[in-house]
Order: sequence, then structure tokens, then C-alpha cells
Amino acid sequence: MSSKGKRRRAARLAAVQALYDMSLTDHSVNAVVAEFAKRGATAELEGQEIAADSALFTDIVRGVVERQDDLDAMINSAMTGERNINNMEILMRCILRAGAYELVARGDIDPPLTISEYLTVVTSFFGGGEGGFVNGVLDRLAKTLRSDNLED
Repeated sequence: MSSKGKRRRAARLAAVQALYDMSLTDHSVNAVVAEFAKRGATAELEGQEIAADSALFTDIVRGVVERQDDLDAMINSAMTGERNINNMEILMRCILRAGAYELVARGDIDPPLTISEYLTVVTSFFGGGEGGFVNGVLDRLAKTLRSDNLED
């Protein structure tokens, strides 16, 4: 993986961690962005501290917070059965929201790459079938939102 790819992966992981922190505390977006910078703007990947893409981190965190209601509606429409994002474990909500935000707002990143990156984030936290679930939801979203960037 290129240096740029590692920096982006670190930013995604750190963004999910920041969103999780914000879900459990009363920390504001500005506070988590400042704390991230104060910590050196890094995330641990494969046992190493990697410098993260600070602009991507900030964009994801701010974007998810600003668009949370719209993102939740999109995610709910992409889920099958009776599932609802509000009934999910907090960390899973953060991962889905971050991935959905990128699919909606980051036209500069190919949808398959975005989905793949969030599957890697999932494996950082979970060990079961969560990856398949995230893949299914984000893939359905990508087909709805960015079908022009997907191959059949």
C-alpha cells in the first residue's frame, strides 16, 4: 500500500474512533479534531503509529456530524429486514456513518475503494460476520448513490 493509502486508512480509523468517542461523551467536533492534532494526527495500523491524512479525518468527522440524520436515513434504506441504525451497537453505527459519508461526499474516491477501506476498519474492531454486513449495506448505498462509478 502506498504512503498516501496508509495515511488515508489511518484517517478513516481515527475518524471512526473520534465518532465513537463523541457518541459516548459530550466532546464537540472541534474538541476531537483538536485532540487528534495534539496527539500528532496518527492512528495505530498493524502495530505501528501511522501519520494520518488530517484533512480526510476532519472532513469525515465534521461531515458525519453535519449530515447524520440524512446519513442515517440512507443507511436505514440500504439495510434489509427490520434493522435500524439506531438499534445497532455504537461502533457499528460510527463505521456505517463514516462509510456512507464518504460515498455521498467524496466523489474523488472510488466506491469500491471506500467500501474496502471500511471493511478493513471493521476488522480492526470485530472478528465475526460484521464485515459482510457492512459490505452489503455500503455496496447497496454505492449502487444507489454512485452507480456511475461502479462496474457491473
